[in-house]
Amino acid sequence: MTSHFDERETRAAAGREKETFENLRALLSRSLERLPALADWLGNPDPAALADRTALAALPVLRKPDLMQMQEANPPFGGLADPDALKGNRVFMSPGPVWEPQGLGVDPWASARALFAAGFRSGDLVHNSLAYHMTPGGFILDEGARALGCLVFPAGAGNTEAQVDAATRLKPSGFTGTPDYLKVILEKADELGRDLSSIKRALVSGGALFPSLRQYYADRGVSVLQCYATADLGVIAYESADSNGAPHPGMIVNEGMIVEIVRPGTNDPVPDGEVGELVVTTLNPGYPLVRFGTGDLSAILPGSSPCGRTGPRIQGWMGRADQRTKIKGMFVDPKQVSEILKAHPEIAKARLVVSRSGDADVMTLIVEPTKGEEFSVKDIEATLSAITKLRGSVQLSIPGSIPNDGKVIVDERDYTA
Repeated sequence: MTSHFDERETRAAAGREKETFENLRALLSRSLERLPALADWLGNPDPAALADRTALAALPVLRKPDLMQMQEANPPFGGLADPDALKGNRVFMSPGPVWEPQGLGVDPWASARALFAAGFRSGDLVHNSLAYHMTPGGFILDEGARALGCLVFPAGAGNTEAQVDAATRLKPSGFTGTPDYLKVILEKADELGRDLSSIKRALVSGGALFPSLRQYYADRGVSVLQCYATADLGVIAYESADSNGAPHPGMIVNEGMIVEIVRPGTNDPVPDGEVGELVVTTLNPGYPLVRFGTGDLSAILPGSSPCGRTGPRIQGWMGRADQRTKIKGMFVDPKQVSEILKAHPEIAKARLVVSRSGDADVMTLIVEPTKGEEFSVKDIEATLSAITKLRGSVQLSIPGSIPNDGKVIVDERDYTA
């Protein structure tokens, strides 16, 4: 599985970056005129000034609560969907509710590239067990598979015996669905005495593909890779594999996506390698989301994939970024910890730990010092109190002792005692 979907996947990194930002400027030049709500949210920026990631990072991050408020005030899409995308198209609903329009053209969620990397080819028959009801899950991979030239059976979710019966007759070579549901289907087929050995490859999403589960599939002769996708953005990143089907480390960012990792609760990018919230800008002309905060944790991996694709890589899904915590009856947000860091350049990294002493909440800010900077615990404690409106202590820690897991606030209180 070392061939590539197209030449864009093997471009020089600098050329990709230059072309991507050129396309972003062109997209926003059109979209900001057509979508006043988008222009207002972004602060009416000059598209020509968005030359690089530094300029992009000056724009606000759009998170789900913001999007829901915009949609409530200006239904159904908050004024962020291009009118051309709404003619003869589909609208979907995600929990919240959040409304998403289907994008424009063939493969609107950009999944064909991920399917190709997973070994799917034109002429394959694909059993798609993602839901087609209300949410776009089933359509995301359905549209990409058909754009690739595959024949798709829209099985949808549930009714496992009927799915086994259909797969037994159709003999699909590929499967798309959640990581665990293929196992359910295969075991049901074993129980019924049916042969589903025709399935040789799968692309899964919407859950965790644990190593033991991947090995289970490999033992049954099924090569399984995963992609990271959301209803709002489509396929953000995907796995590739070596010639034996073994996955390469990390996930390759999809073409036409700009990925940033920011400190949770803030708009501020973190250094490559540090865990933070995944923020995505998509070059989707029908629904141009700029700096959309997914709420998921990830990190940028160094270098390029061994498969030859030169796009940036992320670690994959590493948990949720929302760490807003109630302490002594008041909420403390990760962005408040970020404000403390901005006020004290002598702090290189910090983590707020919440615990209990008797019946009282205890708040401790653990800090790693910046090399060569003077340090005053009392001054930092004063800032901590001023910003959070709560009393807490500061604990000095050695550099590198705070884990690189994206956690800004850690709640260690035992709610069972």
